[in-house]
Amino acid sequence: MTDTATAIDEIAPDVFRISAVDARLGMSFNQFLVRDAEPLLFHTGHRARFAAVSEAVASLVPLESLRWIAYSHTESDECGALDEFLDACPHAQVAQGALGCALWANDHLDDAPRRLADGEVLVTGGHRLRHLDTPHLPHGWDARLLFDETTGTLFTSDLFTHLGETTPLTTADIVATSIETEDRMRFVPVTPHTPAQLLALADLQPTTLAVMHGASFQGDGASALEALAAHYADRLAREVVRA
Repeated sequence: MTDTATAIDEIAPDVFRISAVDARLGMSFNQFLVRDAEPLLFHTGHRARFAAVSEAVASLVPLESLRWIAYSHTESDECGALDEFLDACPHAQVAQGALGCALWANDHLDDAPRRLADGEVLVTGGHRLRHLDTPHLPHGWDARLLFDETTGTLFTSDLFTHLGETTPLTTADIVATSIETEDRMRFVPVTPHTPAQLLALADLQPTTLAVMHGASFQGDGASALEALAAHYADRLAREVVRA
């Protein structure tokens, strides 16, 4: 990977974005650290970025204090450096949904992961992180998201992906650019369930969207999710008619 320097920015109270841009792809790759009594890392990044990401994590919390490692779905930028983090962080445990555990984590990991039920809340100290099963959203049967009830932060994984070097946190519209990116790359498998899943996320009324590829968003996250749901509903209707 041909990365820019790794940047660290606080996007919500004690929620930090760890980011670098792959210049070849023109895409940022972001991990998120929740600093708390039991720190949690969402996304490990690729194995090739372990040194940079772990150095960034260590600047925020001691690596030996990292308690939870979480990710949306099994993919190299989500959990490629998982083994390296588990080796470096002796008290860390993977926290994943039931499908993610059954499909990969139970077999891959030497130590059993913490299996989270849909809607279950993981308390890390001052933060309450709600696990949300979102199969095939953004993609993968095992996909899930986390919502920090304490700060109103929704960790969106690949949802709202947009390209280029971006500011860490924006109040500008990210919906149009993310729709343009997704329409070109087609990484979301749109089904009749997709709009309903997005509307259920909108019901959480998030005030920060922690985006894996691109700027994080601060503002009316519900409206952004509703706009994305409307786009996918329209696309699905058009494709059904065309078929």
